[in-house]
Amino acid sequence: MKGKTILVVDDEPDIREVIREILEDEDYSVLTADSAGEARQLHRQRHPDLVLLDIWMPGTDGLSLLKEWSNGETPEIPVIMISGHGNVETAVEAIRYGAYDFLEKPLSTAKLLVTVERALQNDQLRKENVRLRSKLESSFTLVGNSPIIQGLREQVGLVANTDSWVLITGEPGSGKEVVARSIHDQSPRRDGQFVDISLAAIPPQSIPVQLFGSEEAAIVRPGRFEEAKSGTLFLDEIGDLDSDTQAKLLNALEESRFLRIGGQQYINVDVRVVAATNQDLPAAVAEGRFREDLYYRLNVVPIQVPPLRDHIEDIPELVKFYLDRLVEREQLPYRRFTTGALNALRNYHWPGNVRELRNLVQRLLILNRGDEVTTEEVVAALDAAKLQPRISFPDTVLNLTLREARDRFEKSYLEHHLQRVGGNVSELANFAAMERTHLYRKLKAFGIDPKTLKNAPNSDESQ
Repeated sequence: MKGKTILVVDDEPDIREVIREILEDEDYSVLTADSAGEARQLHRQRHPDLVLLDIWMPGTDGLSLLKEWSNGETPEIPVIMISGHGNVETAVEAIRYGAYDFLEKPLSTAKLLVTVERALQNDQLRKENVRLRSKLESSFTLVGNSPIIQGLREQVGLVANTDSWVLITGEPGSGKEVVARSIHDQSPRRDGQFVDISLAAIPPQSIPVQLFGSEEAAIVRPGRFEEAKSGTLFLDEIGDLDSDTQAKLLNALEESRFLRIGGQQYINVDVRVVAATNQDLPAAVAEGRFREDLYYRLNVVPIQVPPLRDHIEDIPELVKFYLDRLVEREQLPYRRFTTGALNALRNYHWPGNVRELRNLVQRLLILNRGDEVTTEEVVAALDAAKLQPRISFPDTVLNLTLREARDRFEKSYLEHHLQRVGGNVSELANFAAMERTHLYRKLKAFGIDPKTLKNAPNSDESQ
């Protein structure tokens, strides 16, 4: 435990100095504060490994500061309370608010060092337990409360209870693997392995061996199918498979068995297959680049992952999620994002989606230019030229109630796209991601008759 940083908070300079000398003799790094205000600042900026906190101080007392920290956003740090006027009730209250232990003045050097050592060991065990739990419990979470993410979460829950194969589509970085792992974690196969393979990252000639394994003389190398036995096999970037491997994969899926490369003994398949791609597979099928029978075999249940720009309202929650994970798991310093910084993030178009957002949060924590992440810092990180301009509206719209403005927009939106698809309600429903019955109700409410647009020219064809 040597080399750890300990913050000593006491308004009596002699006591601070004595404790500092004792701890430094044991190779601890020591910070000192004579008030709650200074302690807050050091706690936030230096992130000590342990705090020795006096209860009785002018202004804000130690118990109040302990309560503040126990309810705050800063990462959990063990606290040992010290007091020259302690009693059982005070000690109990301190423990109730999260203190590790309670020491009375005058301090015994031996007891102080033993208590500090045990508190640090206990905190290390707590952190190790968190890390172990994160390995046992999936760290992949669908974060957000926007309607689009709530709908995705509901769809994942329904699909997870089946054993159907799933095809996940979406832009790069949008969270396709998160969806795949969420399906596995909620499925009856959750106790089995989740095995992922990025097909785009492997040379085409090596993919069959990676998937099915190999046998050469007496050497047997199991593939990903065998690793995923009784679990889930996630085939990322399925659109990058060459035609020969597509045929082998289709055969394995249809017959529920396969041969290792170079092998003679069939291996039974007991896995759930979840595939993902950012490519337009129907177009690839039409162009002959992807087997139609394999596409329909994989596409039993399609799931579309939305790009981040379609659920910008989830950015504050996503930032908090990544911030907490990076502080806990990578020991990066905690920094608070200001309202202006979050607004700047909302104005960005996020071509790299949630992956780009996570990387940005990590970069801003590593740079560590203070307690707060400011608007200017976010703009500089994103490059101001890439920030989307705010959309301007005429005063006639801004003077309406929110409901009236929304209805006006929805009516214009539906009329425009209904005209574009020549009055085809099914095509409009697919484009707008709406249930057809809900769409019909909307059209009726706005007085829009699709029949009048049935023979209208498609806007794409008229260009």
